[in-house]
Amino acid sequence: MNEARPAALERAFDGPVGVGVIGLGFMGRTHVQAYAKADAAGWANRLVAVCDQDPERRAGRAGGAGNLEDEAPEQVFDPAGVLATAEAEELLACDEVELVSICTHTDTHVDLALRALAAGKHCLVEKPVALRSEDVARLADAAAEASTLCMPAHCMRFWPAWEWLRERVRDGSLGAVRGATFRRLGSRPDWAAGFYDDPARSGGALVDLHIHDADFVRWCFGDPQAVTSAGTVDHLSTLYHFDGGPAHVTAEGGWDNAPGWGFRMQATVVFEQATADFDISRAPQLELSGPGGVEAVEVGDCDGYDGEVRHLLGLIAAGGGDLRVEVDDARALASLLEAERRSLASGATEPV
Repeated sequence: MNEARPAALERAFDGPVGVGVIGLGFMGRTHVQAYAKADAAGWANRLVAVCDQDPERRAGRAGGAGNLEDEAPEQVFDPAGVLATAEAEELLACDEVELVSICTHTDTHVDLALRALAAGKHCLVEKPVALRSEDVARLADAAAEASTLCMPAHCMRFWPAWEWLRERVRDGSLGAVRGATFRRLGSRPDWAAGFYDDPARSGGALVDLHIHDADFVRWCFGDPQAVTSAGTVDHLSTLYHFDGGPAHVTAEGGWDNAPGWGFRMQATVVFEQATADFDISRAPQLELSGPGGVEAVEVGDCDGYDGEVRHLLGLIAAGGGDLRVEVDDARALASLLEAERRSLASGATEPV
């Protein structure tokens, strides 16, 4: 973690945080909805500006379905009283905007985040922050010096069931972890096809989809010493090697299934005393199996998108605090994915 980031911000907020969203595709719409839900739940904020090239989206009709739903709402926000622009500079120059969500394509993230920090805005940057660790490092350096907060949107760290899993890993209440397996599979996104079809821009499923589980592995177990990956950038399995950690930690990620196949998000963590199992397609999603049988684990009905915006809004309102995920985490994660890419190419175990 960077230690240079100030522990306290220049001021706390005694009113709603003004939010701007750059990019109104599937993920931008997801952020808009998460902010609205957060405001209704007591994390005071208001949408004051949006930026997108599409006039329909700027009018609040942001479309595009994602992995977790079939249809987008017809009207995502009320455009009355919202600055709607096609130019990011106009949004960043708006004094009412205090927090910016950057939800554009990956190859624009670092530049927009640097501009947002330079304009004195707090910043939530969608994943992946960048494809190359050296590009993430540029933003990490700027974030460490900024008087505002900059957080990568690593949503699995805020998904309630996965928070529960991480707490059990860290507190040892179920004994040591013997092994952990993660699985995240789907079809290639059919929104923004020109972007997702180009691995030079998207990074393939390795960087855009599998990244969630790679980050969660780091959050739970720390940085692995080496990785062994097999497959392709569009469908891979990785074995993570730890010095003194669990002997078997794997993650499979891919989006090469046929269109309409659906989406799988699953995790199984084997502890000494019980096995925890998550399956997003099941009710209950999180179960714990032990000597007494199988029991449901109740963790609430929010998702990681809700959690990440509430975490950041809470820190801004309080005038500072510790980010659950910092840009330096995104830099280390990009380095890990680079090692996985090298292993795919070499067919050998690669150091991280």
